[in-house]
Amino acid sequence: MLKAILFNACRARLNCAKRLLAGAICMLLLGKFGFVAVAATTAASANGSPATIASQTKTVNVTTRRDGDVTRFYVENNELCEITMTFEMGLVNLKGSTTFPCTVTLPPRQVTEAFTLSPNDPGAKWEYTYTNYYKLGSQCAKHDDSYVYQLPYAAGSAFRVTQGYNGSFSHTGSNKYATDWQMPEGTPVYAARGGTVIKVKDESDTGGSNIKYDPYNNYVLIRHDDGTLAHYCHLQKNGCLVRPGQVVVAGELLARSGNTGFSSGPHLHFCVFKTKNGRERESIPVKFKTAGDKAITLRTGRNYKASAIESASVRPIAPESSHQGGVVQ
Repeated sequence: MLKAILFNACRARLNCAKRLLAGAICMLLLGKFGFVAVAATTAASANGSPATIASQTKTVNVTTRRDGDVTRFYVENNELCEITMTFEMGLVNLKGSTTFPCTVTLPPRQVTEAFTLSPNDPGAKWEYTYTNYYKLGSQCAKHDDSYVYQLPYAAGSAFRVTQGYNGSFSHTGSNKYATDWQMPEGTPVYAARGGTVIKVKDESDTGGSNIKYDPYNNYVLIRHDDGTLAHYCHLQKNGCLVRPGQVVVAGELLARSGNTGFSSGPHLHFCVFKTKNGRERESIPVKFKTAGDKAITLRTGRNYKASAIESASVRPIAPESSHQGGVVQ
């Protein structure tokens, strides 16, 4: 008798658990509301009433709104520059206002409708799953190849390029056209080109020669007026001297160099790039003005002396210096 009572009690608890699980699955997949997530896979299925739902991050929010049979996808971009987002969709009895995968560039500081979904057969069940990713920057950016960049250090100073374009240590893929200068920690870093400061990070004091240290990289990110972005990396902790939203001119003081993130020694990493899609970016080869040349491509192993800074509102005066050394990422 006792065994029967215990068996029935266990079976009741099991059935209750099954009902709760089934209810949770129905809420996720079959309810009136969809669920979305930035850079995550999402599923929704409905024949229900119109609803608005959202996923929240600090800077980018994706929302959907039911408008009759149409599901509208909106992206709220709170970044200081464009973002490029890619949606990968799985559709059942649905068609989109665009083809998928879909990559869109979205303007800053506003909400934009990205695309819509509507059923092929409004009377039948429909559902979708999707994953979305985004990166800062515009896929429509077109670099001004006539622009000649300043060297990103004080006029009269000279630093050695320890890794140039196509460097075997780490300048491959999206960093193909990056440049590294060996540089003592705390060296002032100046804007190679004017623009708007988009991102600043300088709370890290950690670095090393393994890719696992990459998240600890301190940097300043600047948007140029042609839509391209410049990355000044491996900066000193608490070494950034500009703030997001600030407009700077070429030759303006930005930060102090360091040895944070994926770095095998103190140096400054500089790269200009544009965004390809929500997962990828591509670096852009640029030319520099030096004390001896008007527009050149820098080479690994050579020292380059910075020329007088012409466009900065404040022209720094620094003693002439020269630095040499071994290979630095």
